[in-house]
Amino acid sequence: MSFAILGLGTSVPDHRYTQDEAVEVAKAVSCEDDDQGRLLQTIYRQTHIAYRHMIYDRVAYDEVVNSAKESGGRYRSKNEDEFGPDTAERMALYTKEALPMAMDSSRQALDESGLDPASITHLITVSCTGFAAPGFDIGLIKGLRLSNNVERTHIGFMGCHGSFNGMRVARAFAQSNPNARILLCATEICSIHYHYPWNPKRIVGNALFADGSAAVVGVSSNQAPPDAWREVANGSCLFPESEYAMAWTIGNNGFDMTLSAKVPNLIATNLRPWLEVWLKSHGLTIGDIASWAIHPGGPRIINSVEESLGLVEGIAWASREVLTQYGNMSSPTVLFILGRLRQENSMRPCVALGFGPGLVAEAALFY
Repeated sequence: MSFAILGLGTSVPDHRYTQDEAVEVAKAVSCEDDDQGRLLQTIYRQTHIAYRHMIYDRVAYDEVVNSAKESGGRYRSKNEDEFGPDTAERMALYTKEALPMAMDSSRQALDESGLDPASITHLITVSCTGFAAPGFDIGLIKGLRLSNNVERTHIGFMGCHGSFNGMRVARAFAQSNPNARILLCATEICSIHYHYPWNPKRIVGNALFADGSAAVVGVSSNQAPPDAWREVANGSCLFPESEYAMAWTIGNNGFDMTLSAKVPNLIATNLRPWLEVWLKSHGLTIGDIASWAIHPGGPRIINSVEESLGLVEGIAWASREVLTQYGNMSSPTVLFILGRLRQENSMRPCVALGFGPGLVAEAALFY
């Protein structure tokens, strides 16, 4: 028995910025000289991102730039800490801003599903950019009028592949309870963890990450119409000796993301051997897969997957489209991509791929 998607919703903050606007803020915040400014422009251009949505409005945007200009260089926060807001301040923003996006995406998913919110039996939430208890899961129960008896599961601090873990849990619930009605919501506010000082290993994250939320509502396959997208299998692989390649740690001034330039090479070396074995266990080959939902950690990640697997040109169109229009929103991103594929009635079977701290590859198979 599999997990069948009946509804899918996505949400982003109202404030949208071009990548050109974002690099100007980055230069005002982080750069100490013109050479660093030129390097930043190159890094931001190479992301292939056109737009990103963030919780910060134009007033906050202008405040950062003007503060940097007035000080003759780098931005200093209100507490005169050149490293920006402390973690408590950033968590306060997360608590304020996460729920509205989660509500919006979840309402959309529920509306498409046609299910009564009160009938939801399981609520799965996914997030790695903030901690609060009670969290936005309690906010969803109250705001959506879910049952007080709904069973809650939170998938925390798993990074960009968090939704894969959430979908694995959803499928397990669907298998164990044929009458399960499941709401999964992944919400991230990556922008609150903007890294202020100049650090070449961390400014790449500034160039890539954005804010967003996505939700799916689903049931056991026997409760769904024949054409529903069905998640039938999940897979996971920890690449050997790769712990250094991606890190997401809690610091005094937000969460610190470190990305190694070797991540694409690790994917190119390790992905295909594992994926071939995993697909074979389900009676498939790479050539049998009709569509792909590749988490766009960046354009080099997509390129590495395409080259490693020998995929036909253009098959990762949905991943590139989401990256261009929204940037990397961490865990919700793959659900945005699946949403585009569903809208276009893309052919199946479909494989979704994501990568996160470990370095771990996660996969989900859809029919």
